[in-house]
Amino acid sequence: MKNRWIVAACAAVCWTASAQTTAPYAPAPENLQARTAFQDAKFGIFLHWGLYSMLGSGEWTMTNRNINYQEYAKLANAFYPHDFDAAEWVSAIKSSGAGYVCFTTRHHDGFSMWDTAQTDYDIVDSTPYKQDIVKALSDECARQDIRLHLYYSLIDWYRDDCPRGRTGLGTGRPGTAISYERYYDFMKRQLTELLTDYGPVGAIWFDGVWDQDQNPDFDWKLRGLYDHIHAIRPACLVGNNHHLVPFEGEDIQIFERDLPGENTAGLSGQEIGRLPLETCQTMNGMWGYKITDLDYKSSKTLIHYLVRAAGRNGNLLLNIGPQPDGKLPATAVERLREMGEWLARYGESIYGTRGGDIPPHDWGVTTRKGDKLYVHVLDLQDDALYLQLAQRVKSARCLNNGERVKFDTLRGKGIVLNLEHVPEDTDRIIELTLR
Repeated sequence: MKNRWIVAACAAVCWTASAQTTAPYAPAPENLQARTAFQDAKFGIFLHWGLYSMLGSGEWTMTNRNINYQEYAKLANAFYPHDFDAAEWVSAIKSSGAGYVCFTTRHHDGFSMWDTAQTDYDIVDSTPYKQDIVKALSDECARQDIRLHLYYSLIDWYRDDCPRGRTGLGTGRPGTAISYERYYDFMKRQLTELLTDYGPVGAIWFDGVWDQDQNPDFDWKLRGLYDHIHAIRPACLVGNNHHLVPFEGEDIQIFERDLPGENTAGLSGQEIGRLPLETCQTMNGMWGYKITDLDYKSSKTLIHYLVRAAGRNGNLLLNIGPQPDGKLPATAVERLREMGEWLARYGESIYGTRGGDIPPHDWGVTTRKGDKLYVHVLDLQDDALYLQLAQRVKSARCLNNGERVKFDTLRGKGIVLNLEHVPEDTDRIIELTLR
């Protein structure tokens, strides 16, 4: 996962140039249906897990500490996640109310978490565990009716045929003398395995384009990868965490550590496009497991993030870094349970909705489904709230207690909700029925 790099604008022109010379992407009908289902789900869980979990200092440890690639690979000899239980993972995730899981099949360290035939540097061939994690998750997600999305890194700090970028330069990997074509073919073969052997994959989530931002002449040939994916599974959504406006052939737009339209982390300054939106955020501070990172966000903070994402017409992909023994951290499981309890009560105001008629404000957001407009009051210091609405309001009720909410209609200018007292709920939700 990219942690701080900002993509140069000049590189964006180069990366999109190849797409401009090919035919426009026309998504298949089943792809359009998948986009709608994706938007309706609103909430997914990200899982960053690999060899790096053994070092307990995050997924970028190999490059951050300049660990020699041959020495790093020795971690595989001791990787034995004896407590991994796919059913336990998926059950905990389902209890949160999430509709899909995104799992890191291969991160920047180049280690594959499935039984790939393209390299022996994988969990079945290189570890004493010898079990296919992606297969276990795929089977369990199918059993529990959770969609499976797969993260795939374009960067590889282990393979010599992966082009050198700005990261992984201190790992001792020999200079790249082989053309990109060989590595590109390797990625296509791996993607073919994931798309054909692991059930109906809901999405491929790419990461790493930004690694070449200092090399404006380099072309990842992304459109070819995208077309390859869609040829195998037309319904599979393609997203890329490049921090730019969507490229031709992509089906979703990704924002990292920021809500769409915000850029507090410095990674999401791109304009909002027309595709379904997703923001990824950590539950604590890191993506991969970090033994000293116990600074978990409160359930209230996480619920607010989910609600604010929905109010911006986006999904929240909330990350957990599993432990090296295969367990999900206990605090993470507790947060999943707490979010699930909230969604069990108020999910109607989130699932299947789109961003509401009123743009986001500091006090909260709105979501809409049919003739229902849900007003999510998250931070209000008054006992009344003015809403500028074009449509007339037929009725108003509070989802928190089921009581009717009084309101005053301002002719041609909206309404004022009379809340009676300053809201103290995690989210005071007022359901407006519009005429």
